[in-house]
Amino acid sequence: MIMRLTRTLVAVCALALAGGAYAKDRPGSDWISKDDLKKQMQSEGYSAIVVGVDDGHWEGEAVKDGRIVEFHADGKTGKITKSKPKTED
Repeated sequence: MIMRLTRTLVAVCALALAGGAYAKDRPGSDWISKDDLKKQMQSEGYSAIVVGVDDGHWEGEAVKDGRIVEFHADGKTGKITKSKPKTED
């Protein structure tokens, strides 16, 4: 009986944690739209923009100054918070 209760509790905790992680990988209701983010980035010289949500911010790859870069952008403002040349893995 105790083992069954323990397994159930572990399963419930795992589902709760997974739900929290999933929520982080969705745009917030007060975020800049993906299309508006792309337009903003294009005005800053980015092209071929591929963007998604990860860990509470916009994240993706684009071309800037002829180089492929990986970037992070603030979800609400679209401001680029990180941009670095992509390296081969």
